[in-house]
Formats: sequence, C-alpha cells, structure tokens
Amino acid sequence: MNISSVREAAGDLMNDYCELIDSDRLEEWLDLFTEDASYTVIPRENVEQNLPAAIILCPNKNVLRDRISSLRNANEFNLHYDRHLVSSIRVRPHAENVWLVEANYAVFQTTLEGQSKLFSVGRYRDKIRLDGGTLRFCEKYVVVDTFSIPTLLATPL
Repeated sequence: MNISSVREAAGDLMNDYCELIDSDRLEEWLDLFTEDASYTVIPRENVEQNLPAAIILCPNKNVLRDRISSLRNANEFNLHYDRHLVSSIRVRPHAENVWLVEANYAVFQTTLEGQSKLFSVGRYRDKIRLDGGTLRFCEKYVVVDTFSIPTLLATPL
C-alpha cells in the first residue's frame, strides 16, 4: 500500500473505531484489532515522566474480549452515550506493513437524563498493520490529558 492509500484507510479505521464505540457496538469494535493487539490508556503525566503505570492495560485481544464481556455482564457503571471527536490524524511509516497513526481526541458523555459533559481529552498514538488484507490496530495507545476521571472508565476511549 502506498502512503496515500494508507492515510485514507487509516482515517476510515479511526472513523469506524469511533462510530462503533459511540453506537455501543463493542463486539464489532473488537474486529478492528489484530489478535495480538494491545490497548493502553495512560495519563499524559506518566508518559512525560517515562512512568509505566497505565489506567487500563489490555496486552492482547483476549483481554479486550474479557473487558467487553465484563462490561456487558458484570460491571456497574453510569449509563451514558459517548460521542468521539477526532482531529489532526497523522500517518507515518513505521516498519514493513506497520504505520504509526496519531490523532487528537475528545470524548463527550451524555447521561440518560440528557446532560452532556466533556469526559476525556487526549491523543491517540497507535500502530496499525495489514492483517488479512485489512488495516487493523495492533497497538492502541491512548494518552489522556484528563487523567482525573470523575466516573468509572467503563467504555473504551
């Protein structure tokens, strides 16, 4: 794939990522990841100080599956609707068939009573690769500027 087609496909992948979370289609959202994919949510402060402590660390897709299963069947959390806004998507080659994708994000949450608030702001620093002819996330690295989260971080960022 040339860089132009990768940029377009990476933008589509990011749009699918947001749409599937925002429409609560998390089982389909899992299809956007390779089997060995990692998903990390880490405070910006920890990244800047080179500290490894993450808010969420899922080292592979099986852990992501378990997280979604727990969300559906066991967890208690504030019911809400998410709305992701993503901007400034950048794509750079990293290795053979692997690209770095960076973007800014903001997530708003709306309660069932209709009250909306800014929930999280930060940056995605991801790696994507060709997997069966399709670009998928092999590393989803969410750097949160808003590391003090007032409610349970239940749904993916």
